[in-house]
Amino acid sequence: MAKYKLLALDMDGTVLNSNHEISEHTCEWIHRAIQSGVAVMFATGREVQSIEPYVQQLGLESPLVSVNGSEVWHAPGSLMARHSLEEEWVKDMHALAVEKECRYWAYTVKDVYTTTNWPEQIERLQDDPWLKFGFHCDEPDCLLDVYSILDATGRYELTNSSPRNIEVNPKGINKASGLREVCQLLGIEMEEVVACGDSLNDLEMIRTAGLGIAMGNAQDAVKRAADGVTGTNDEDGVAQLIQNYLVNSMQ
Repeated sequence: MAKYKLLALDMDGTVLNSNHEISEHTCEWIHRAIQSGVAVMFATGREVQSIEPYVQQLGLESPLVSVNGSEVWHAPGSLMARHSLEEEWVKDMHALAVEKECRYWAYTVKDVYTTTNWPEQIERLQDDPWLKFGFHCDEPDCLLDVYSILDATGRYELTNSSPRNIEVNPKGINKASGLREVCQLLGIEMEEVVACGDSLNDLEMIRTAGLGIAMGNAQDAVKRAADGVTGTNDEDGVAQLIQNYLVNSMQ
């Protein structure tokens, strides 16, 4: 019987190459993992709408963790749990982003709002919960200042998807919390999960999974926390992971 039963994959910088594609070689090894009895799922910071083409490409019917854990799905199209930001928090973060002259974006259930299309009155979006807020700052000192202000509130889970941004979810909500919900659904333990990613929004799931693997292009903090490092996203690092840690280890 396989030691690991679930493979959780980040998308950007991990299963997707620099062209935002899943290579044929990586597709082949993902399907080999599934054929060997390992469930394969995405655990991503993306909103679910942008995940769908890749789910269809791979033919996945497995659970999903989207928006850094703010949404957890039984299967594509079947929501299991949702964790939203409070409206007042979003107002505060928007004001902070404007004050610090950061680029910003936010995901609701239905839409993505950015610097260019921010709604004048977010109260009108009460039927469209806020799932994640993001800041982008090119100046490291500015980014650190924003991080410190957000952290001091005690409200938020702070991660990133690149060294120049901050991603904000409700406190305690991250990809690891989403994976725990998936494990409960599947009746397995976190020790039976392999998690792979490249950024700080992958850090908790890499730390808490039975096997945490960092991509070759991962941020240094992710590599330090991981049990192993695979190739980059342009070297089919996910395929290497499956070959080295999953499929061949069962033969």
